[in-house]
Amino acid sequence: MDFWRLFGYAKTSFYHHDSPLSLPTKNTKTGEQPTNLLDLCKHVTPICRLNPLLFNGHLQTFWTAVKSQDIPIYYKRRLFSAEEPQFAGTFAVDFAVNPYEGTDESLPPRTTYYNDGEFEEIGSMDTKPMLVTLHGLSGGSHEIYLRHVLRPIVDAGWEACVVNSRGCAKSKITTGVLYNARATWDVRQVVKWLRRTFPNRPLFGIGYSLGANILVNYLGEEGESCMLNAAVICSNPWNLEAGNLALQRTWLGSEVYSKTMGTSMKKLFEDHVDAISKNPRVDIEKVRNITYLYEFDRELQGPTWGYPTEGAYYRDASSCDSLMAVRIPLFAIHAEDDPIAVKEAIPFREFQQSPFGVLCTTSLGGHLSWFENGGGRWFAKPASQFLIQFFENIDLDKLEKKPGEKAGNGIGLGGKALASFNPMRRKLQIDVEP
Repeated sequence: MDFWRLFGYAKTSFYHHDSPLSLPTKNTKTGEQPTNLLDLCKHVTPICRLNPLLFNGHLQTFWTAVKSQDIPIYYKRRLFSAEEPQFAGTFAVDFAVNPYEGTDESLPPRTTYYNDGEFEEIGSMDTKPMLVTLHGLSGGSHEIYLRHVLRPIVDAGWEACVVNSRGCAKSKITTGVLYNARATWDVRQVVKWLRRTFPNRPLFGIGYSLGANILVNYLGEEGESCMLNAAVICSNPWNLEAGNLALQRTWLGSEVYSKTMGTSMKKLFEDHVDAISKNPRVDIEKVRNITYLYEFDRELQGPTWGYPTEGAYYRDASSCDSLMAVRIPLFAIHAEDDPIAVKEAIPFREFQQSPFGVLCTTSLGGHLSWFENGGGRWFAKPASQFLIQFFENIDLDKLEKKPGEKAGNGIGLGGKALASFNPMRRKLQIDVEP
């Protein structure tokens, strides 16, 4: 494999349940047998050949800081007020639209606000598929990595929106807290709104990095009630505590990645310090003196959300256990040399226990990178094609959302009790028979 690495070729591996979820096809007249989730994931995944000059995860990841090709996506923004009082505040959703003239200097490039008249007319009874996107840490709808996927999706006739985490993409914070790694409430509200507004549209989701972690937590919380038809996740950090320890273990992890992410979050904090300073739990000077990401989580995320330590926050917000509660088809794409969402945090065994998920790993690729010759990003091909072909070929009305026989996790204890693991509570529950 090292020989092929010289030419940019990466090994592709799949991890999955022994009996992957059956996917009934729309074309039943031809006598075709329903395919399964693994077959579809393999079918849409091309050979992974990357830029041979970027021959490891660090170089791939560093290259994201280099100005790359532009992929124009135009947005119209709408501010939503949280419906749940415990998550009070506003958040911004950017909808992909046709190109237009004019700019708004207060927003990211190619983004303006919907006016009230435009937004009142947005409702539709059409059957266009809709993609809901969650970005990575301190990112937003402007990020180039998500536009690599949105371009073929929009060109295929889809509608799309990006749920910006509170305070990101030049949105305003209207309460004393930022978002966190299990902030599922805004995406939940958006999906419910989309279902009411577009009752006939199939809904799909995609998440990147921290947004992937949030998306898996959301899917697990929704379980069989999830209104999304399928989802894709890219470079999910999965186990945040394991990832944090891995970053602190090396100089690059600590002094480059953790410090860079800590700096970006501290900048986000300063952009909204007037609002956040109203939270009596926050010590402004301590936050301003942080250097690394884990220090930011310790001094800001912990106090504002009630976590005693950053470790407690990481354990609660991790999505590795939530995977077991997901009940819609899920395609995960991950590079094994990712220096941020590290390999040791990937829940390989959990994927082998869930018929609803398939994990595709590549031996090269870095974090949300996978740069090919010419500047394209390989991951955009399997991600976009999975979504497009799922909508075009799979009979969504016949999809099963109940686990198969092998997916159960209960065990008998002497015939008198049943123990089962609740993935969303991360607890073993003992039900004693009367």
